[in-house]
Amino acid sequence: MKMCSNNNDFLFSVRVEAVHSRVAELNPYVQVSVSTDVLDENTDLSFLKRYQCVVLTETKLSLQKRIDRFCHSQQPPIKFIGCDVFGICSRVFCDFGEAFEVSDPTGEEPKELFIQNISQENPGVVTCMDSRTHGLQTPQSVCFKEINGMSELNGTTHQVTVLSPYSFAIGDTSSFQPYAHAGIFRLVKMPKTFTFETMEQQLSDPRLLTPDFSKPEAPLQLHTIMLALDAFLEQHARLPNIGCLQDAELLLKCTEEISRTLKNKVSVNQELVRSVSRCARGCLSPLAAVVGGIASQEVLKALTGKFSPLQQWFYLDAIEVIQPLQSLPAEEFAPRGDRYDALRACIGESLCLKQHTFQVFMVGCGAIGCEMLKNMALMGVGLSRCSGEICITDPDLIEKSNLNRQFLFRPQHIRKPKSTTAAAASLEINPELQIDAHLNKVCPATEDMYSDAFFSRLNLVVTALDNVEARRYVDSRSVSNQKALLDSGTMGTKGHTEIIVPYLTESYNSHRDPPEEEIPFCTLKSFPAVIEHTIQWACDKFESAFSHKPSIYNMFWQTHSSAQEVLRRMMAGESMEGSFQVIKLLSRRPTQWEHCLALARLKFDKYFKRKALQLLHSFPLDTRLKDGSLFWQSPKRPPSPIEFELSDPLHFSFVVSSARLFAGIYNIPHSEEQLSYEAVSSVLAEVEVPEYKPAEKHIETDETVKKPDQLQMTVSSEEERQAISQLQKAISSSSVTPERLRMTPTFFEKDDDSNGHMDFVASASALRAHMYAIEAADRLQTKRIAGKIIPAIATSTAAVAGLVSLELIKVAGGYGFELFKNCFFNLAIPVMVLTETAQVKRTQIRDDISFSIWDRWTIFGHEDFTLSDFMNAVKEEYGIEPTMVVHGVKMLYVPVMPGHNKRLKLTMHKLIKPSAGRKYVDLTVSFAPEVDGDEDLPSPPVRYYFSRERESGETA
Repeated sequence: MKMCSNNNDFLFSVRVEAVHSRVAELNPYVQVSVSTDVLDENTDLSFLKRYQCVVLTETKLSLQKRIDRFCHSQQPPIKFIGCDVFGICSRVFCDFGEAFEVSDPTGEEPKELFIQNISQENPGVVTCMDSRTHGLQTPQSVCFKEINGMSELNGTTHQVTVLSPYSFAIGDTSSFQPYAHAGIFRLVKMPKTFTFETMEQQLSDPRLLTPDFSKPEAPLQLHTIMLALDAFLEQHARLPNIGCLQDAELLLKCTEEISRTLKNKVSVNQELVRSVSRCARGCLSPLAAVVGGIASQEVLKALTGKFSPLQQWFYLDAIEVIQPLQSLPAEEFAPRGDRYDALRACIGESLCLKQHTFQVFMVGCGAIGCEMLKNMALMGVGLSRCSGEICITDPDLIEKSNLNRQFLFRPQHIRKPKSTTAAAASLEINPELQIDAHLNKVCPATEDMYSDAFFSRLNLVVTALDNVEARRYVDSRSVSNQKALLDSGTMGTKGHTEIIVPYLTESYNSHRDPPEEEIPFCTLKSFPAVIEHTIQWACDKFESAFSHKPSIYNMFWQTHSSAQEVLRRMMAGESMEGSFQVIKLLSRRPTQWEHCLALARLKFDKYFKRKALQLLHSFPLDTRLKDGSLFWQSPKRPPSPIEFELSDPLHFSFVVSSARLFAGIYNIPHSEEQLSYEAVSSVLAEVEVPEYKPAEKHIETDETVKKPDQLQMTVSSEEERQAISQLQKAISSSSVTPERLRMTPTFFEKDDDSNGHMDFVASASALRAHMYAIEAADRLQTKRIAGKIIPAIATSTAAVAGLVSLELIKVAGGYGFELFKNCFFNLAIPVMVLTETAQVKRTQIRDDISFSIWDRWTIFGHEDFTLSDFMNAVKEEYGIEPTMVVHGVKMLYVPVMPGHNKRLKLTMHKLIKPSAGRKYVDLTVSFAPEVDGDEDLPSPPVRYYFSRERESGETA
């Protein structure tokens, strides 16, 4: 419920009514009511008893203290949150009572780790397998399962004492049976109780979160200044006037008085006080977005008891935004009666105008993209009347699952393009915007559309993407065109921002996250140990059977359109890549729905019965390794064959979803009636399942061996003869028709429950988990892992977009390196860390010659310009003579290569052979080292123009 709590009650009433419908339409399942009653010092607060949490915004401090005191005194306490934004400073305060219990302090998913050994002593020491780090802390607790030998530990929970990153003690195990093998431990999350004081108690001795360790004194300084603002507001019934020196001195005096009342004394930063005074009547909407995201996460904590609450104050300022503006005249910040007055009060008219003229390219219109557009609309970035523009692109359509965090979209927008819908919604926020919406990916395939000429007119690039490779590509284009880039991302309650500014900072590509650990091929194929292995296996089966094989099939018959010609070439002994696999698919191709069901039933037998029987035949349960240890010990799990039972929902789901997918790729129609239990049972009753016969074949156990390429695998002479016979039979039976030489590949789509894709993956994964005695995952967890879903929540999205938008202002102002900030936060803990951006590194070629990632050398040629001319031009222009020239993967000139010296007389046109209309190429050039035997010296990219004419729109 929303209420009025301001002297200007009519204004608040109008605002509440305006906001109500917008908030209510975000989620029809949430009841949103409105009260226009006045909330002041005389209001009877007993009505608050029906609420679990109270949030106050823009409320006088005296009233905040009164309401918090009332909430704190209730049994159980009503959770209280207060938040404010005054110009360039903001705060959030939380009071959840004297004993607030949290069930999950961190929100991190507990990992299961395998055990190498448990000592039989006091205390018993647990060692992780394969030197894996356990990530535990003393005195957390773990539970055990699947231990052989020391079985007394199974199902029990023990507090740990960490001994090393790989081992921990758990207490006395000396009386237990000796540890044999196997076993898994998992962190047990224990409840934690947090204690809060009232706001009144906290004013003089606040518990503060420090977001920026480069200015550790800032939170307490801001606490003092904002309390002084509260006092100023109480005394004068207004905030300090913009640019009023007398008000600034009054605020400074008040700040000094309040600082003397604090338990921990703080020096008053007079310049900061005066800056806050000048901006107090203004508002930076990005700062409000950050505070809104943080406060909203605290509301969720208050209601759910999940994640650690804020204790108890959080202050965030944007002082770096206004530092370079201190010398501007007061008129710069004076109101002009338009929607930008609150922004103008903080950053001035000139910087507002710069933002209006900005040309921004934003890639991605998902959760962060929507929030960025909202911020840019409120700040007036890219206005049509000022020749500004925001160009956005996103190829995706809106899904129902997007609606919980992508707030520019509504239910009526489902299955519509994100970019055009977001553009239309942004224009409702600010009709003055100029937005050009595209439906493209930004990748090498669209480089003609997003050319260097396109980038040259931009002021800023914004990435709002999940895909790391796409972000790297956009970053590389931004760097090559010397454009600032704002990058950000979220994962659940975590978020990060990275600001990339030409010639000042490193780029996104300057650092690389460690590669994801790949699951060994033999683990996926034969020895899964955890549920992630079975889910990945199911995804691989889907991709192989329904995407990869149909695609290979189509490519083969597009290349070899005549089956008779393929047969002739095979009979002549010619090797044709993929022919064996393709002919196998052709010979077994079903022609009706019943055949698809039969094929699905045989797949069940192959995957979940025969595979287990073959493994146990090759490696009986008592098999031992060379060192005498058991083969089947942790993490290897012996499989158990599964007998098919149609009445089992998992078995039914697998067979029906598989049959539907086979019908899809083979273009075979079926009806809903044919999917019923009775209809499926009738068909399967006629299916003959061959009896299993053990085979003597190699089963890979080496974890370093990669998955073989099926197309490159050697085919035996017997298999060749079999393929020839199958193709002859297909041709003679007239079954090789154009329709039968085509398949329809299916690509995994997790969000459409009607297509059977998740049914297949979930059932296949669960069946394989059952076969290996692995605890199965529910459908939601399977969908999250299979679909590689990055968890997202609106709170962190709002915060990250607000932080990035603050940096946008600095880019518009052309600020120096020291004023930009990167950020990492985790709202669950909560923690926020603001840091300086990474300063660009320079590579030294010679004492007087160096370059950074932002540098690019330029050489202009002409039609008769030779390679020798190019090398001389580089020497004349940049003072160093090249010793090697490379274009892409082609070596144009390497002196030690035979014949390369003759190339010096060839023209650059002849050597490079540019495509029609190509105006330039980027070349890699290196130079001889100063000391013989050292490596060649690098250079920045050298852009060679085939004529003096640059690409249209490109700047020098």
